[in-house]
Amino acid sequence: MQALVEKQRSQESVFDMSDPKEKTMAHTPIIEECPTLVLQGLSRHFGSCCSYCQDENAQLERNVCPRCGTVHALRNVSLELFPGEIVGIVGESGSGKSTLMQCLYFDQEASSGTLHLQSYDGGLHNAFELSSQERLRVRNTMLGMVYQNPYLGLRMDYSSLSNIAEQMISSGNRLVETMIGRGSSLLDEVNIPERRKTEAPRRFSGGMQQRVQIAKALSNNPPILLLDEVTTGLDLSVQANVLDLILRIRRDFRVSMLVVSHDLGVVRMLADRTLVMLDGQVIESGLTDQILEDPQHAYTQQLVYSLL
Repeated sequence: MQALVEKQRSQESVFDMSDPKEKTMAHTPIIEECPTLVLQGLSRHFGSCCSYCQDENAQLERNVCPRCGTVHALRNVSLELFPGEIVGIVGESGSGKSTLMQCLYFDQEASSGTLHLQSYDGGLHNAFELSSQERLRVRNTMLGMVYQNPYLGLRMDYSSLSNIAEQMISSGNRLVETMIGRGSSLLDEVNIPERRKTEAPRRFSGGMQQRVQIAKALSNNPPILLLDEVTTGLDLSVQANVLDLILRIRRDFRVSMLVVSHDLGVVRMLADRTLVMLDGQVIESGLTDQILEDPQHAYTQQLVYSLL
């Protein structure tokens, strides 16, 4: 993966809502020398592993060892993420996309690999080897997660403001006025009406729940957002609003994002670069336009052409 990134999209809106067929997009090249996140050789397996499947060149049946039955959910995954960049991750169900996000957010233990976060300690330490307390601190200060299922990311019976306050408390904030002010401001950013800020997300639509999740994820000003299938199951008009919000956040807050989606249209709208995953491995990566317009791997070609 190249150490310089020369492409970044910056746009006011994903869709011109007066004419859904028109999209406005501007390209602003950037050069960043220091990545925010460097992941190298991440593997996650379920099982004991035998001498055969420990070899990274072993021929598995999909992602299952034919000798010992170990499931290799991730195999030697590496990526870099630069400040203000959006990287898309695509692939079929079971390809390892969500497992990758869960390992990065410490919801799952990595079996092997290194994770360096420049804004945390200059990237000096492997975050996977930190103590549980230190990993929790990294998670609460460096990372924001938006799950496909809002029930995983929100306390559904707390108010939206309380959800944000809880996240701020987890990183050491204790001033009630600060939490209320920050929470109210973020809910304004994601277009939650004033009268509904004290309502529980259980009473919200799916689109509103996702927007509250995004506000909660931003509450501690993390440099990195992890977005796992955030538009799945949403109506097209709601999806358009969520995509527009994601791009405004990148523009206004200069947050780096990893975006998992099975929808290549979403990835085309959002991502500067894209990784294609199959059976727990990255099989192709590059600039998004390059991946979608001139795919090289047979699986990527099948994935792209199936939507034409």
